[in-house]
Amino acid sequence: MGDSMWLLFAILSSLFAGLTAVIAKVGLKKTDSDCVTALRTMVVLVFAWLMVWIAGADVNLLDADRRSLVLLVLSGVATGASWLSYFHALELGNVNQVVPVDKSSVLITMVAGALLFQEDIGGVTGIIGMVLILLGIVLMLPGPWGKGAKNAGKKWFIYALLSAVFASASSLLGKAGIEGIDSNLGTAVRTCIVAVMAWLVVLMKRKGKALRDVRLGNFGVIALSGVATGASWLCYYRALQTGPIHVIVPIDRLSIVFTVLFSSLVLKEKVTAKYAVGLVLNILGTILLVL
Repeated sequence: MGDSMWLLFAILSSLFAGLTAVIAKVGLKKTDSDCVTALRTMVVLVFAWLMVWIAGADVNLLDADRRSLVLLVLSGVATGASWLSYFHALELGNVNQVVPVDKSSVLITMVAGALLFQEDIGGVTGIIGMVLILLGIVLMLPGPWGKGAKNAGKKWFIYALLSAVFASASSLLGKAGIEGIDSNLGTAVRTCIVAVMAWLVVLMKRKGKALRDVRLGNFGVIALSGVATGASWLCYYRALQTGPIHVIVPIDRLSIVFTVLFSSLVLKEKVTAKYAVGLVLNILGTILLVL
């Protein structure tokens, strides 16, 4: 497999991530967000270990690099926190409102990646790209604190921002941890941590009744969202093994394009001219970063 294959994996990760948000939003219409997170994590867990088996990865964790395992566990904790925050935000706000805030993690990750991994962000071109992305995110935000977000006030924005911070931490820890372990096994280990976190939240909040009330059809939607997430993860961390994080993260975050398209078609969410301009600036900024 050639060195350039990381680019294909990054694009596939973006596509599957875009599907995830819209499918999850459909599942959240009739199910508590914490329950959705816990249920779909189990689907991702099965999917992740299945890929470990298909790839024939060495599952002897006793022989794995200890530093990599610790970093992957921490990455899993950050991912779990990001997921819980993200689905709370989706529960309170529209997909097109939440996604731009969540995708702001790209800017945090790029700056931190340059500092921690000494990666070149592309000089003046890279800086221009980052500025365009930032302007695009600002334009894609709704009125003050999400006016019209189902009367949710500031809550959806706060949860979306927390999701972005934790997602950035997850990417950075995953990049460091994946260097000493097979990417498929690394994804499976991280998913185990996320699953434990998600179910602990359900148990601590005593949401057993909400779990029992999940209908079979809605569980199917949640499971489909989990499959899309599993595919996105596997592609993303496979790309990180051989590609530069400051390029992979922006490509992965272009899932916002797919999300906006799918949310408009499936959820009938409207896209304003201001929002469209912001989306274009995001795309242009990402292109500059990749180049």
